[in-house]
Amino acid sequence: MKLNTAALRYLTSEDWRVLAAVEQGSKNHEVVPTPLITQIAGLRGGSGVHKCISSLTKVGLIAKVKNAKYDGYRLTYGGLDYLALNTHRRSSILYSLGNQIGVGKESDIYITASSTGRQQVLKLHRLGRISFRSVKANRDYLRNRSTGSWLYLSRLAAQKEFAVMKVLWREGFAVPEPIAWSRHTVVMEFFDAFPLRMVEGVPVEKVGGLYAELMDVIVRLAQRGLIHGDFNEFNILIKEEEHASTTSETASATPNTNITLRPILIDFPQTISTSHANAAMYFDRDVACIKRYFERRFKYTSDEEGPFFRDAVKGYEKLAREERLDVEVEASGFSRKMGRELERFVEPKLPGGDEDGRGEEGDGGEDSEDEEDEVEEVDIGLREDGEQAEDPQVDDPKLAEEIGGLSLGECEDLAVKPVGAADFGLMPIELDHDPDVVSEKVHTKKKAAGWAI
Repeated sequence: MKLNTAALRYLTSEDWRVLAAVEQGSKNHEVVPTPLITQIAGLRGGSGVHKCISSLTKVGLIAKVKNAKYDGYRLTYGGLDYLALNTHRRSSILYSLGNQIGVGKESDIYITASSTGRQQVLKLHRLGRISFRSVKANRDYLRNRSTGSWLYLSRLAAQKEFAVMKVLWREGFAVPEPIAWSRHTVVMEFFDAFPLRMVEGVPVEKVGGLYAELMDVIVRLAQRGLIHGDFNEFNILIKEEEHASTTSETASATPNTNITLRPILIDFPQTISTSHANAAMYFDRDVACIKRYFERRFKYTSDEEGPFFRDAVKGYEKLAREERLDVEVEASGFSRKMGRELERFVEPKLPGGDEDGRGEEGDGGEDSEDEEDEVEEVDIGLREDGEQAEDPQVDDPKLAEEIGGLSLGECEDLAVKPVGAADFGLMPIELDHDPDVVSEKVHTKKKAAGWAI
């Protein structure tokens, strides 16, 4: 589904309370009963809740389930998008939202900017878009239900990606800097780079070095206890870095520019530990994928057969516990139980894909009819003013302190416009904090349409 923020500025504080109440009720209900929504929202008078429910339903943030046994509503991906955007906005992480710059089978990518003009990437996980059939096969996780909880799985994927990126970026690996995470979204650093699959050709003198650097990344990850699991041309960005040097022959000599190709690794929801039962298979698959792509695209074949999994993990057992990145990812708040739940969806990529475990190139897939049929299993608290008492995605208090940017503090009006807004269609996310102002705008809009009271 496409991210549509047209109704974002017209939501009142009561609308946000009701939307958050539906999210909270989704923890134990696939379809949240209307009386429960009223109870959680805590609004005075039942008519106000029904009015908010009607407004949220019209813009597609919640939906009524047909043929349900009782009167209730479910949270949609659009509603989850709005809750996540509101969290990032209130914590001053996002100021403006731009164009969509990427789409995949399991995520949407948008360009954004902060209040200081720093360009960022907003990744929204959309699990269940095309590979829902692989989850259907794992009925043990579905607990005899007809469909899977896509919103909950998307939240796990985002949480794991943020945790992995955080430790890799701190250890000096070439990955985007993780900035913030909320629900099924991750905000990260923006790189002016292109996917490896879009690179038509590499100079002969540089292709060997690029291949060796990619293999070194695979080995270095394994030495620290991690395997990417989907190391291919779609998840590797190539950034060109220029190094200018001036010749000493004449003072007016033309600078000689040397271009270095720097690979940047992205997409980490399927990352596994080297202690995983199938770790060797995933390691060999990552290596084979790069070998095969370089042979097909760049006509380059390495003289060496490796690297091999047994050689890469030789020194892993000798590492101190704090040096094992897979252990640190689990300690950061993404528990082993969460990992097992996510693996049941992320791991089985071979059915329906090619031999690399991926679908056809550029295949964004079609939204399944079951994509919007589930709700996220999260628990949040509401303060008296309708805001979340704390970030519902943080399961570990220690992680909450480290991700301080996710707090829901009041945000001052931001007057600084982002740099390069015209390039990516960046538009400020304008929201009025005063509910009366928002209500007046809605009333004026309805009056202009001829149906306001």
